[in-house]
Amino acid sequence: MSAGGTGRGEADRGEKGGVRTVLAGLTTRGRSFLAAGLAAAVCAYVLGQPDLLRVGLLLAVLPLVCAAVLHRTRYRVAASRRLSPGRVPAGSEARVQLRMDNVSRLPTGLLMLQDRVPYVLGPRPRFVLDRVEAGGRREVSYRVRSDLRGRYPLGPLQLRLSDPFGMCELTRSFSAHDTLTVIPRVQALPPVRLTGEAKGYGDGRQRALALAGEDDVVPRGYRYGDDLRRVHWRSTARYGELMVRREEQPQRSRCTVLLDTRGTAFHGAGPDSAFEWAVAGAASVLVHMLERGFSVRLLTDTGSSVPGEGADGFAGASQESADAAGMMMDTLAVIGHSDGTGLSRAYDVLRGGNEGLLVAFFGDLDEEQAAVAAPMRQRSGAAIAFLLDSDDWGRETDTVPGPANRTAERLRMLREAGWTALSVPRGTPLEALWRQADHERTGAPAAGGAGRTETR
Repeated sequence: MSAGGTGRGEADRGEKGGVRTVLAGLTTRGRSFLAAGLAAAVCAYVLGQPDLLRVGLLLAVLPLVCAAVLHRTRYRVAASRRLSPGRVPAGSEARVQLRMDNVSRLPTGLLMLQDRVPYVLGPRPRFVLDRVEAGGRREVSYRVRSDLRGRYPLGPLQLRLSDPFGMCELTRSFSAHDTLTVIPRVQALPPVRLTGEAKGYGDGRQRALALAGEDDVVPRGYRYGDDLRRVHWRSTARYGELMVRREEQPQRSRCTVLLDTRGTAFHGAGPDSAFEWAVAGAASVLVHMLERGFSVRLLTDTGSSVPGEGADGFAGASQESADAAGMMMDTLAVIGHSDGTGLSRAYDVLRGGNEGLLVAFFGDLDEEQAAVAAPMRQRSGAAIAFLLDSDDWGRETDTVPGPANRTAERLRMLREAGWTALSVPRGTPLEALWRQADHERTGAPAAGGAGRTETR
């Protein structure tokens, strides 16, 4: 069984066979027939009645024969599962299709299917299939849905077989299972003009051209996102690894999305919590920037990024952009709270180079962490910060709002450092905040002395 495709399910060969398994599978009817047959055989022997002995043997042998045939048949039934799609946004449905094939020469009895799924995805699906002829097949399907992101296993599939006489029931388990990845919801963001933006390979970009001639080519190692047409095969054969030419090094617009995952910065849980809003916001910005041709990078407060991500992030507007988006969504699907209490590791990563556009999603910031976050803007072309106050998100909607002095102070510190900083009220869509950030960045000087920020 395989996600996104059809695969054969293998039986759990660890099941114990033999007489014990056959007898354990007898139903109440089968046990009654066996007991009645043995009793009739004993009575026939004592009373000297050969006709009664034949009846007793028939009653005793019938359930045993049914159990033996069913025990052999259960390993002649193949199962396959198709999961479509294997990666879905939170709140969307995925369809799981099960197919049973009878590859034996004998028809099956009643089949009962049960697929094991986590409770988050819904109730455990159960199906009852009628007799399947020799070489026949049956298909059933069910849907799964989760409002919580994550990776959820599907399976193993359990199959219960019954003989036509109802004498025996045996269970077969398949060892294969699939995984459903529930990614954060991605909102479509408006294509606002970002300060200092330059298209991926558009006009006006500075390019460094290598010296002409085959002998003057300076190769380097292949990086994820490089154009395969730039592979230098002579150097590849020489060094034993894939090498590309340095003949053209376009200055691609870069964007870093910083996601604050500190457990102390967010309170509450569930799909409507502040942390889930921040994760969904980071996913939306990453996808939006990839579509606009940016080289994007996901960074957390721990200083870690997406596995397989290059030094410059994932390149957009390329054939690998869809794969890059999938890798980042898979990372965000399982990301959780970190044990850290500060942003110093992220600051150490950001101060090492020019990050271009910086978009940050912060939870609660105390005065110390706000002082660490403020200078992250220094080497960035532009910086946008979304500040989520957990006190505001944790209050009920019908309560009176509390004082916002702390949030206002943190916004002032970020704006004075050159950030376009916005507070995120509970339930506000990212699209509206994205437009507001663009208006504040390109409009009048922000409060606290922060003026319009320009890059490059």
